[in-house]
Amino acid sequence: MGRDVPALVFTRDDRRQFRSKMHACLDALARMLRDARFDFERPQVGLEIELNLVDGAAEPAMRSTDVLQAIADPAWASELGRFNLEINIEPRRLTAGGPDSWEREIRDALNHAEAKAAEVGAHLVMIGILPTLDLADVGPESLSENPRYVLLNEQIFAARGEDLLISVDGVERLRTYAETITPEAACTSTQFHLQVSPDEFADYWNAAQAIAGVQVALAANSPFLFAKELWRETRIPLFEQATDTRPDEMKVQGVRPRVWFGERWITSVFDLFEENARYFPALLPLCDPEDPKETLDNGGIPGLAELTLHNGTVYRWNRPVYAVVDGVPHLRVENRVLPAGPTVADVLSNGALYYGLVRALVDEDRPVWTRMSFSAAEDNLHAAARHGIDAHLYWPGTGEVPVTELVLRRLLPLAERGLERLGMDAAWREPLLGIIEQRCVTGRNGASWQSEMFHHFHDIHHLNRHEALRRMTQQYIDFMHLNAPVHTWPVE
Repeated sequence: MGRDVPALVFTRDDRRQFRSKMHACLDALARMLRDARFDFERPQVGLEIELNLVDGAAEPAMRSTDVLQAIADPAWASELGRFNLEINIEPRRLTAGGPDSWEREIRDALNHAEAKAAEVGAHLVMIGILPTLDLADVGPESLSENPRYVLLNEQIFAARGEDLLISVDGVERLRTYAETITPEAACTSTQFHLQVSPDEFADYWNAAQAIAGVQVALAANSPFLFAKELWRETRIPLFEQATDTRPDEMKVQGVRPRVWFGERWITSVFDLFEENARYFPALLPLCDPEDPKETLDNGGIPGLAELTLHNGTVYRWNRPVYAVVDGVPHLRVENRVLPAGPTVADVLSNGALYYGLVRALVDEDRPVWTRMSFSAAEDNLHAAARHGIDAHLYWPGTGEVPVTELVLRRLLPLAERGLERLGMDAAWREPLLGIIEQRCVTGRNGASWQSEMFHHFHDIHHLNRHEALRRMTQQYIDFMHLNAPVHTWPVE
């Protein structure tokens, strides 16, 4: 969840001071990685889910302020658009109480929020991109009232100096311009957090990067944007474009994008934070009064405020997170590649696959990232986003194969082994991974169901495009509340 910031106008001196503080934070982090005791002996996992708001007709509802007031729970927060909300689920041990208790906790929180939202005429939808969203719904008036997002919008457009081009060629073709970053609000995601030790951080991050394409292919849930059918996970190219600070000339010169897969396997978490400082100018140059060196010298643990704030404006698909809880520092990998939804059951199954796979890959004698080029992992991500569960992905030892075959033959057994090593017994892990298995067997995930249902209404029942998308979204919401995994959803 992003840090709130006040409304400000930044000066050149602000940026100079921020750069100096960033380097002081990096020096302090390097010292802590050598000397400090990080919390990792009882690692926790975390979950954030972004959601859309709709009215009774499944059209976007710009009611986030009203809904947040009705929910009145600090676990809920605003997001970029007025039609978005985010819930931050309390961190926990992966095996604490079992998946059933985690599922009940999440469903109870969502059901409570849904009941409160209904009181003000809104409803929650857990989906990658809201199919009924129109270009007119992402104008300047749709930007959240949170000053953080207003500042981000101003700074991104100041860096670009021109409107954003959004161009996606998929089943159909979309090409449009935007005068704000609000189209990014169309992208709603599920974010899994995994606490790891400093010594193992690089291995877990590399493993997460290696499987990003597999995750997206299986969980794709964003086939429509502005009434056009595009990629199976259109959220990936849209997010890459909607927060791009680079005009075309800067892209040609090789300036890195702020939504970034990266360009190399790493050997330390320090690599990522150092890249942030080296490659990306500050969008929110706010300085904290704390001197991190002085804090360390006095036996304290610094918050590294500038480092963490800047890190929040570099949108890696797997982001490093530094935090201090109860005076003890820890590190997390924040996995950001997945869309929201379709159901809590699907979300937890995606989490089981992710947590199990990265653990198993970290434990291998010859890690996959030593046998696979970094560019192959990035190519996998974009192939998966374009084709979804029908994608062919590269994997060492198998070459380029259908992702369903790769998962069924190679990766599901690995994920099960990883979950077992994490302490999850068979009675818990088998049902979760069974949902992933059936997705592969049926070839159906959220994106394929949405496409089939849309064409059912549009091609067979001859509804106009928007009405077909609206009816499909209403049906999606009904099934979402039933919490039956998406591979079981009928098309009728």
